[in-house]
Amino acid sequence: MKNKKSKSRYIPLIIAISLVVGVLVGTFYAHRFSGNKLSVVSASSNKISDLLRIVDDQYVDSIDVQEVVEEIVPQILGELDPHSLYIPAKDLEDANAELKGSFSGIGIQFTIQNDSVHVNSVIKGGPSERVGLMAGDRIVSVDDSAFVGKVVTNEETMRRLKGPKGTTVKLGIWRQGEKNNPLTFTIVRGDIPIKSVDAAYVIADGIGYIKINKFGETTYPEMLVGLARFYSQDCSSVIIDLRGNTGGYMGTAIQMVNEFLDGEQLIVYTEGRKYPREEYRADGRGSCKKTEVVVLIDETSASASEIFAGAIQDNDRGVIIGRRSFGKGLVQQPIEFRDGSAVRLTIARYYTPSGRCIQKPYNKGGDEDYSMDIVNRYEHGEFFSEDSIHQDESMAYYTSAGRVVYGGGGIMPDIFVPQDTSNYTSYYKSAALKGLLQKFAFEYTDRHREKLRAFVGMEDLERYLKKQNILEQFAVYAQERGLKRRNNMLQKSKHLFEQALYGNIIYNVMGMEEFVKYDNTTDPTVEKALEVLTDDGAQVRYLSASVENGTE
Repeated sequence: MKNKKSKSRYIPLIIAISLVVGVLVGTFYAHRFSGNKLSVVSASSNKISDLLRIVDDQYVDSIDVQEVVEEIVPQILGELDPHSLYIPAKDLEDANAELKGSFSGIGIQFTIQNDSVHVNSVIKGGPSERVGLMAGDRIVSVDDSAFVGKVVTNEETMRRLKGPKGTTVKLGIWRQGEKNNPLTFTIVRGDIPIKSVDAAYVIADGIGYIKINKFGETTYPEMLVGLARFYSQDCSSVIIDLRGNTGGYMGTAIQMVNEFLDGEQLIVYTEGRKYPREEYRADGRGSCKKTEVVVLIDETSASASEIFAGAIQDNDRGVIIGRRSFGKGLVQQPIEFRDGSAVRLTIARYYTPSGRCIQKPYNKGGDEDYSMDIVNRYEHGEFFSEDSIHQDESMAYYTSAGRVVYGGGGIMPDIFVPQDTSNYTSYYKSAALKGLLQKFAFEYTDRHREKLRAFVGMEDLERYLKKQNILEQFAVYAQERGLKRRNNMLQKSKHLFEQALYGNIIYNVMGMEEFVKYDNTTDPTVEKALEVLTDDGAQVRYLSASVENGTE
């Protein structure tokens, strides 16, 4: 109660400062992007400096002015749009690491089980592999300090294991079957690559498949490596899977889609109040201009993913399959401050070649409907029925071949694939929400790691798992941990349980690509893509029929 009263007396001060900081930030951005980088020191900035100095010197209570500013800046940006944001200095490196394609660390993937860090996999060629760390190891101490119990969190683990390149960290390791536990390893931190292509393999005769999780600095060359592998195996078609891809660098998306388009075809254009329309066109030097293309999207595909899908669709270059994408089409400009913090300020919007604005509608300031949009789509049935999606006829646009596509936010696929929940039961949902599926799979892997490592490829491992009565073992495991057994529901959701359990075990043993391969064997969206590409000429016939009928 005392804490609340203490905070409340600062509210008038916070409001006053926020108004002035708002003027400062607005003036800063206006000058910064009009080319006048030295005009930050203006009348407004003098006022804010004077105000902060006066508050610091004369305010009735002692306060941390910098702390007040840190609290206010995110609120100001939050009043502008849903995607402008402030990144404190301590978080900036982590925020940039994924898109940069590497970070400095020890090179492991880990999970936290029973208040301890378990090494899930060791990155090949990384510092941990070089000193002999193995999947299944448990970290019990860091730099001679015990590291188990309540202190073990994802954030704290990352803080202790990551660090500048060339620095060392000493780990105490408990290893199953080892007589001399704990083992001690001193690891020199190094650059750890972050892959943005989860899988690239030949999924069927003549068809390559690439799953891309983001658009970072290394994504384009990673894609080219996958494509080269396909062409060496005589592939004439490719599936680009952008489901779950929340975006990244616009430039990377442009480079990638350029590989599939003819010269001068429009890829995307941007436009903002201070930024006149700027177009990005294909240069005609792409290596895949004759390759048949299918792009997979869903409700979590956003930003750069939508640039890629929109360019393929509006140029009638391929077929988009899945569900309506997220609808994030605001261009953010990163701006760093002297203290190492930064903002990502919205400066323009993305538009597809037909003229559609990718960004879905939003209200300035707090917009609960925007943040709940995915939930609302689910509740309205959009994930399950194409008929539940009502297009605004006033926002009709046309592809290069004359097909109708609609604006209003996001990319609507050419072929809709509903989410299948027919075998979901409350028993399965409870098991998933409690994390029991992942925990069982990890513990099973841990107990049988030596045996499981002997299998080559997910097909062999799956065949073995099918003979081990895994589902029954899981039901016993779950009941021992408080999830009452429901035999009828267990049988109804049998396929879902087995898919989740086998998939997690395959991931734990063999990594992401083999997991994706396994998951794709029963994925209805992937099955639809294969159907389109293996039916001779289906892609061309589909696009032609759409133009003739004037529909999507």
